[in-house]
Amino acid sequence: VFSDRGSRVDYKVGTMIEIPRAALLAGEVAKVAEFFSFGTNDLTQMTFGFSRDDVGSFLPTYLSSGIIVSDPFQVLDRNGVGQLIKMAIENGRATRKDLKCGICGEHGGEPSSIEFVSGAGMDYVSCSPFRVPIARLAAAQAEIKKGKH
Repeated sequence: VFSDRGSRVDYKVGTMIEIPRAALLAGEVAKVAEFFSFGTNDLTQMTFGFSRDDVGSFLPTYLSSGIIVSDPFQVLDRNGVGQLIKMAIENGRATRKDLKCGICGEHGGEPSSIEFVSGAGMDYVSCSPFRVPIARLAAAQAEIKKGKH
């Protein structure tokens, strides 16, 4: 198409990291991907083994019993999902130094999740339109906390 049109378009090829195995093998994936977009809704679901369709039947009990501190579909689970994200970014960038990483999904608009992923080295967040103002503010606050004005 480029030769037929006599023009060129710069583009990057990347991948979604939505399952634990992709996060675990991020160094290999980065050989062919120029960016990672972490789909944290699916990554959370698969890491916990919870179905978002069924979670309403037991999550309130888990929360009230202290089994989990917050709804992992609302606030990023730093100890499990977060560790997969950190490891994937580190291993991906060990392979490809200029690897861009971001988050997409509901966590991309939640302030404490944005602060965490900013600290983990993510470059961008993507969220639903109504969360954009909150995400922008949270991202700016996270950068200020890191000392990047």
